[in-house]
Amino acid sequence: MTSAIFDGLNDEQALAVEAVRGPVCILAGAGSGKTTTVTRQIANQIASGAFLAEEILAVAFTDKAAREMASRIAVLGARGARARTFHAEALAQYRAFSKEPAEILPSKGQILAPLVARLRMPYRFVPVRDVATEIEWAKNHSVSPTGYLEALGDHRPPMPPDLMAGLYSSYERRKERAGLMDFEDLLARATELLRTDPRALGAVRARYRAFTVDEYQDVNPLQQALLGSWVGDRADLCVVGDDHQSIFGFTGATPSYLIGFPSRYPDCHVVRLTANYRSTPEILETANRLVPKLGGVPKTLRATRSSGPEPAYAAHATGSAEVQWIVGEARRLQAEGIPWEEIAVLYRINGRSEDLEEALSAAVVPYQVRDGAFLRRPAARALLARLKRGQPGAEADVARAASSTSDVARAASSTSDGARAVEAAARAVGWRGDSTDGDPSPETEGEGGGEEVTRQADLARLVQLAREYPGDGGIPGFAADLGRRFAPEAEGRGLQILTYHRAKGLEFAAVFLPRMEEKELPFALSRTEEEISEERRLLYVGITRAKRHLFLSWALARPGERRRQPRPSPFVAEIRPQPARAGAARAGATRPAPSGARPDPAADVSEENGALLAALKAWRLERARADEVPAYVVFHDATLARIAEMRPRTAAEFARIPGIGPAKLARYADEILAVLAGSAPS
Repeated sequence: MTSAIFDGLNDEQALAVEAVRGPVCILAGAGSGKTTTVTRQIANQIASGAFLAEEILAVAFTDKAAREMASRIAVLGARGARARTFHAEALAQYRAFSKEPAEILPSKGQILAPLVARLRMPYRFVPVRDVATEIEWAKNHSVSPTGYLEALGDHRPPMPPDLMAGLYSSYERRKERAGLMDFEDLLARATELLRTDPRALGAVRARYRAFTVDEYQDVNPLQQALLGSWVGDRADLCVVGDDHQSIFGFTGATPSYLIGFPSRYPDCHVVRLTANYRSTPEILETANRLVPKLGGVPKTLRATRSSGPEPAYAAHATGSAEVQWIVGEARRLQAEGIPWEEIAVLYRINGRSEDLEEALSAAVVPYQVRDGAFLRRPAARALLARLKRGQPGAEADVARAASSTSDVARAASSTSDGARAVEAAARAVGWRGDSTDGDPSPETEGEGGGEEVTRQADLARLVQLAREYPGDGGIPGFAADLGRRFAPEAEGRGLQILTYHRAKGLEFAAVFLPRMEEKELPFALSRTEEEISEERRLLYVGITRAKRHLFLSWALARPGERRRQPRPSPFVAEIRPQPARAGAARAGATRPAPSGARPDPAADVSEENGALLAALKAWRLERARADEVPAYVVFHDATLARIAEMRPRTAAEFARIPGIGPAKLARYADEILAVLAGSAPS
């Protein structure tokens, strides 16, 4: 068995596997064979006779990871070592030694949903998931409802602090009355049980003599306290992790325990795994440029794979051009033999995927959305469910909205009933209106986290699509149109769309990182130094998911969004090769710029379109004043942007632009064509 344990290991991995006693800290870089190393080390602890299999507890963060560890150990002939999550082992111990019942609340939403629904406007629409995450943050830091306000510091809750504190208190009271405990309670009670019950503590420490903790960079204070109870003053503890991939600080996780391990155990054996088996040298060079500002323990990844194409950096005139470029490049890669499932597009939040979903559907490209496709996310489901109650209900929504906003009332004469119903229904489920367009702003950044930003973006997109819907099928027609625009996931097959957080632990042959823009990555809600650092680690995780092809892109204009002229992310300057930056004006991207991409982020590529768009907006303002309707009733910003891009010369070409129905064609075609003719370059 010993020969199988060491078969195929590199020198670094072998050193880690040989360390079967005492404190061990394995600093495992991305793609360095972490799981192989840690499972071989456990197998060697058994094969060498250092410990019996049943004396070893391996701790993972998910049931899937725990099963994978147990399976690999068993294949090596070392059956019997226990691999569990913190929560699974805590529950087993609590049930074995406590006289109190251990009924676990499966989801905080079960209690929180009705509490949130009774909050005052607009906070009743804050996603329950954001509220649950905030409570987890507090409990993982052992912060009670009474100490919540004092403990906040720079931390920002998803709603005003006093409101959040009251909600937290109500949640705790209801949970306790029901005789339930959540997962954080479980860890805290298990730790307290071991502290106060010598019999239980003695039994646990007699059972387990050696411990291994995977993904140690993601441990939170509650988990660390429980681990400390298990280990005591003994030294046979092996921790494995990468502080450069610590991206769950919003839950209370911190890499400080991993970074400080050698200080707590001065005689520990530290092993760095830096040989990367996943990515090409070119991709690793890109990731390594982030290392100087990542902090923590310096680790420079070394490539073991052969050379590949240089990462592509592409600036695009507009967001729609960026999406079309991604679709085109993905098609090219698939034609070259890369399966769709090996191509991934990563976004910072869920609410950025719908443009790509629509483009992929139109191009008949199969895709899957790991975090929930556009029409399956909460905003779309809530709005469509409200509309599907029937047209009378939709009309009631219109009436209520019309009585409270003059804009909607004035729009009645010029906007379809369906569009007005969708807009009113969106406001009824918490849409804040056109001014935010789903992006956090100075007025709204404190009112919800990433889930709320996603929800606002999704609602804004649905309203926009309703305004541009060219058909006359009313609500049923609009719903059918959505189904055609956003094809459902093809049974888990196709190009993968997911967030950076969900991509952790995965790998793909090709990775696209779009929207590399300021306020996007780093995200607008990230303000403190530590929050910016975690955003940089997110980018590091995204880059190191790619095996051979890496594409980074951004847009210089996003018509229809609040940030209409975004700036490239400051991270781009950190990772882009110096020669490419110096010669960008001459050479464009690191390789020839693809179709639709602009050569350099500093170039004023949108000047011509920008001038035309300004002329179109000036015309729209005059026409809206003449018709006594809001400007968006004439044309939405996104439609004007498409007109400026496509520059139709005839009424027939004008009719082919999305959002132009027969009524608008008849009403505005001649005037628009005149504006375009007057703005044509001489």
